[in-house]
Amino acid sequence: MFKTILIANRGEIALRIMRTARKLGIRCVTVYSDADSNAQHVTEADEAFRIGPPPASDSYLRIDAILAAAKRGRAEAIHPGYGFLSERCELAEACEAAGIVFIGPPPSAMRAMGLKDAAKTLMQKAGVPVVPGYHGTSNDIKVLAARAAGIGCPLLVKASAGGGGKGMRRVDELHRLAGAIETVSREAKASFGDGRVIIEKYIPKARHIEVQVFADGHGSVVSLFERDCSLQRLHQKVIEEAPAPGMTRELRCAMAEVAVKAARAVDYRGAGTIEFLVDISDGLRPDRFYFLEMNTRLQVEHPVTEAITKLDLVEWQLRVAAGEPLPLKQDQLTFSGHAFEARIYAEDPGRQFMPSAGRLDHLAFPAEARIDSGVLSGDEITPFYDPMIAKVIVDGPDRGAALSALATALGQCQALGCTTNIAFLAALARHPDVVAGNVSTDLIEREVATLTAQQHPSDYAIALAAVGRLGLLPQPAHRDPWRTLTGWRAWGEARIHFRLLSAGRLIEGYVVPAGAGVFRIDIAGRSLACALTPAGENRFRVAVADRTFKAEVVSTPREIGVFADGGHDIFTWPAPAVTATDRPAETGTLVSPMTGIVKAVASKIGDRIAPGDVLVVIEAMKLEHSVSAAQAGVLAELYVNAGDRVAEAQELLRIKVAPGHARTSDA
Repeated sequence: MFKTILIANRGEIALRIMRTARKLGIRCVTVYSDADSNAQHVTEADEAFRIGPPPASDSYLRIDAILAAAKRGRAEAIHPGYGFLSERCELAEACEAAGIVFIGPPPSAMRAMGLKDAAKTLMQKAGVPVVPGYHGTSNDIKVLAARAAGIGCPLLVKASAGGGGKGMRRVDELHRLAGAIETVSREAKASFGDGRVIIEKYIPKARHIEVQVFADGHGSVVSLFERDCSLQRLHQKVIEEAPAPGMTRELRCAMAEVAVKAARAVDYRGAGTIEFLVDISDGLRPDRFYFLEMNTRLQVEHPVTEAITKLDLVEWQLRVAAGEPLPLKQDQLTFSGHAFEARIYAEDPGRQFMPSAGRLDHLAFPAEARIDSGVLSGDEITPFYDPMIAKVIVDGPDRGAALSALATALGQCQALGCTTNIAFLAALARHPDVVAGNVSTDLIEREVATLTAQQHPSDYAIALAAVGRLGLLPQPAHRDPWRTLTGWRAWGEARIHFRLLSAGRLIEGYVVPAGAGVFRIDIAGRSLACALTPAGENRFRVAVADRTFKAEVVSTPREIGVFADGGHDIFTWPAPAVTATDRPAETGTLVSPMTGIVKAVASKIGDRIAPGDVLVVIEAMKLEHSVSAAQAGVLAELYVNAGDRVAEAQELLRIKVAPGHARTSDA
């Protein structure tokens, strides 16, 4: 076994690899960019080396810097994790040339399966069904348009070298094809270093089911069963489970056979995943699944397979890379129970899942679930990398028990500072179709309005937030009224005004202290009496009318979070000054919808602008977002250039609105 490995990655996957390596007595070296100098994977490593500035192309995608760090750290092997260089055969080849073991498949297998077009051609030759489409190598728009017309809409434009849902756009009308190709190609170039695309028929009623395979250097290839990854937003997975709900023995065997066959076809070694799209328009049938791609690496969702098989897949990777045979044969592999994984992202589901960069002022997770995370309270979520905060993994004896455990765990997750998808995930876990196992790749798209609907906070949540905002929460060590004078009066009652914002809605009222930890809250003509008893840091027992319950109230300089009954009520307060987004629309000012990097400016001062014109393209967390105009006019002022970093609500440009047009748009 290796004495030292270098982990060529960051965040939760770097820490996940480190956990298993330490169990095996392996020393861990990591790398970091300037944005990650104080990151958890750096502080937890035995040794860490700076490899460049924040953009991935200048740091985590630099093979020369990775190899130099490995040599300085005396690493015998490099584990690439997932993302970044994990599926780049150039890294595997460079490791081979440098005499360093690459913890992954041989370069020939990565080359064969790393590009979607080449992989699908190979699978077709091997008799494996693939989704109808154009899988050639041409990136000429005329060739692609002609092939797209022959396939028919709806279509998916996908990065040939892509993965993780990045570099993918759905096209419902052929006249939008060119724009989709341009966007996907640019995203693919930035994330994977390869701007080529393929085109596939979009199957509207489908499940995304994948098979985990493992191979060693001694001729053994096994299947570790399947995972269902159908719950996706923006073509990226958010909740995965194993095994797939409703899976038949016939379909499982058919998929496993094809997956093992695919791995053998490229002389595979290590961990890999064969992804399939299953047409469920007529139920789960063994003749209705199609090869999508092979991920020649460990998957983000590997923990659900670990949960049902009770195996450590990173340990298997390390042992296979060290030349050992697979620990188990196919007939020795079994699974039991059910497992779920939910991905917590810094994003705003109510704004088309727009990334949310910023400082995590508060972060807490339940002790009962497995949490894979690379950040802590106080860490910064930057626009340079994937916005994942954590993965919540649970399991149970059956699907119902595991799903219930997931809903409970999500209800106990807390995050303040960045907008997150925690409440969205909790709603998804409770959705009737998810509970029934009727999952599909279009479920979130169909139900997005319901899943992202803002729930008005309850009166007791407002009461707790108001008391917290006014600094009136009772503290065990300060019961003397002369030491805690806020709200105390010698004569008469104190009636203290408060103003809060919940999902942009103004809430105001009065708090009337009525004794130690006892309050009356007046809101819009309603009165609520409550008594708070401290039960630990930020924890209280709350008595309201004839009910008593537990609650946590967490205050930060920018927000107050009330966590009770599985709810996540986040409150802010009105800003004292008018912000850019509050300016009248008639000014024609467009602002940035998120923190990010300006990738392109499509117009110049003096250009005539038509409704729908894309004016600025902003990249955040490896995805591009277009800022478009909603009315005609002339570009009067431009405040940014390509390459500039912009903050949320920062002014980008101003349009002189044409007569008869009253509004503009910031997205």
